[in-house]
Amino acid sequence: MSDPPASDQIIDKIIHTTLGDGTSVCIRSIRATDEARMREGIEQLSAQSRYLRFFSVQPMPSDAVIERLVGADGHHHIAWGAIATDDRDHPAIGAVHAIRDGPDGNSAEFSVGIVDEYHGLGLARMLIAVLLVNCRQENIASLDVQILSENKAAGNLVRYLGAKRCKAEFSVTEYTLDIATALAKLRCEDAVPGLRDVFEALERYL
Repeated sequence: MSDPPASDQIIDKIIHTTLGDGTSVCIRSIRATDEARMREGIEQLSAQSRYLRFFSVQPMPSDAVIERLVGADGHHHIAWGAIATDDRDHPAIGAVHAIRDGPDGNSAEFSVGIVDEYHGLGLARMLIAVLLVNCRQENIASLDVQILSENKAAGNLVRYLGAKRCKAEFSVTEYTLDIATALAKLRCEDAVPGLRDVFEALERYL
């Protein structure tokens, strides 16, 4: 995969780094042309991971949901994905999204999904870091996070990043994540070496 010409736009950045197991990845904004790659990535999720991500037992989200996931415009909907560059097919292995509550609202709905094979390797933190920097550039101050109560790993991660619990209804717990607080936490973290690559690549936007 070759890099496009240099651009001052954060959404045009391509960040090359490695995961905790040495897997080479690139992180870039999600495009409309990524629909097939998005579907293939979702197919690689286990049934449990799809349920925790989409709150549904369906093997594949509807076409409308897929179109929404790849329909990022960089302002109302910010979306970044990770691609495994060691694999000749360059499969999608993770994605993170922030969708504004309103046309120019300063909060957004947050979601993240990682292919099971790549859990525990720092990818979620790297994707979240890129998303947070992009959100701050777009004047989004906080993220609204909905997590199934049984999703302990996701709950632990957002609380680690400083998220505050708002309410819990049935099996869903809602949190508010402050962008500045979460960014500060990730910038101080040294357990995920790939985060250094992310922040070095995005230094001009911090």
